[in-house]
Amino acid sequence: MQVRGLAAALNSNGRYKYKAPEFAVDYLVVGGGVVGLAIARQLVQRFPSKATFLVERHHRPGEEISSRNSEVIHAGLYYPADSLKTRLCLRGRHLMYQYCNQQNVPYKKVGKLVVARAEQRAYIEGLHTKARGICWPALTPAHLCDNPVLPTELISGERARELEPDLSNEIVAALWSPETGIVDSHSFMESLDKDISDAEGGEVAYQTRIVRVDPHRGDPRSSDAGWVVQTVTGDGEGDGDAMLARTLINCSGLSAHLILNSLLPRESRIPMFYGRGSYASYRGPGIKHVSHLIYPCPQTGRTMHGFQSLGTHLTLDLDGKIKFGPDLDWLNPPPSSASDEAVVHGADPDFWQKYLVPDDTRLGMMHEAVTDYLPGVVREGLQPDYCGVRPKLVGPQGGFRDFEFHTHYPGSFLGVQAEGKERRPMITLLGIESPGLTSSLAIAERVVEVMLCQENGHVPE
Repeated sequence: MQVRGLAAALNSNGRYKYKAPEFAVDYLVVGGGVVGLAIARQLVQRFPSKATFLVERHHRPGEEISSRNSEVIHAGLYYPADSLKTRLCLRGRHLMYQYCNQQNVPYKKVGKLVVARAEQRAYIEGLHTKARGICWPALTPAHLCDNPVLPTELISGERARELEPDLSNEIVAALWSPETGIVDSHSFMESLDKDISDAEGGEVAYQTRIVRVDPHRGDPRSSDAGWVVQTVTGDGEGDGDAMLARTLINCSGLSAHLILNSLLPRESRIPMFYGRGSYASYRGPGIKHVSHLIYPCPQTGRTMHGFQSLGTHLTLDLDGKIKFGPDLDWLNPPPSSASDEAVVHGADPDFWQKYLVPDDTRLGMMHEAVTDYLPGVVREGLQPDYCGVRPKLVGPQGGFRDFEFHTHYPGSFLGVQAEGKERRPMITLLGIESPGLTSSLAIAERVVEVMLCQENGHVPE
């Protein structure tokens, strides 16, 4: 099956006409997942006298990606050493543990085993070598830099079975990652939400969706430059409200490309691919006294980093319950007509929502994957739990693709170049999937401290 990308655009049917702004905010964050919450929190702390709004179309935070994952605090093992995924995961891991300790967010540093059969030994040896050579990322406090940023240990299959006795005898080696943990992602997001709402300049609006975005039609070099954003609250279909957002940060996950595509010429629109991952709970034999996360080696394809999924792994929650997942099932957006152009540009951008209902159709393949390393697990013990959909910038066999941060200015769409502090950016975050939860606080730090303060000259008051 040929998997199509969806290069849909916000308001592509022209339902919402341009409307002059009725009020202004300094910072508008679109998307109330864990990344949007983290960015809004960073903004209210950095700019306490400014107005920061966060809008989320669902009735509570994290309804799409952030509450439908493994809730793992990743150590930073898998991606190229100089990639944003690695650097932001390493920095984010430290910030996450620090935040959880300070705010009493439940977490546990359980550690992880990446297990390898004979033909996979070279892969975990490569991970271990890479981990030993990685340096602490930018913005790391000096007192941490004398410690290894990514401690790992190569252990034998026998030693791995001492830690997890139910591992297959075919496992000949494992990579031990002591910095990997698990977190209550819902408590984490609730805490971030409270940080924003308690701040003087912060406001969070749920059940509020963005329906149109335009560069402000005034002089983009003036103090009122920015972005005209129209919103509709609840299930209403009226014209809604229009605000001037002096700085717009689009981190709406599975919908992030829609806003940017509405401003780009059709030929430059960015397609998004959708990968569904299913999770299964497990009760049964073959997992006696499991106390660590257990990951297989991912199928890497052409390069070490060219994998689409970390494989169907065993994870624990904070109550000790065991689940397996996610697998990877590519979704195809339905065409809105027979024309190729409609297939790419006109399909329903929310088609993936109907795939969030778990069923048992994937359990057979999941069981087969799991018994490669835990042969005692039985099919009858697996039950569908939940599903999540991830935004992917490349389709199957597309290779590694990093987190992407796109910056645009009103003048770039109006034919005028603004300079210095009068530039009012729109920052769009694309492809923020795993390790997005772990990286969330570091992503916020990058957006606010680097992209806004250092690159765009925003000065705290």
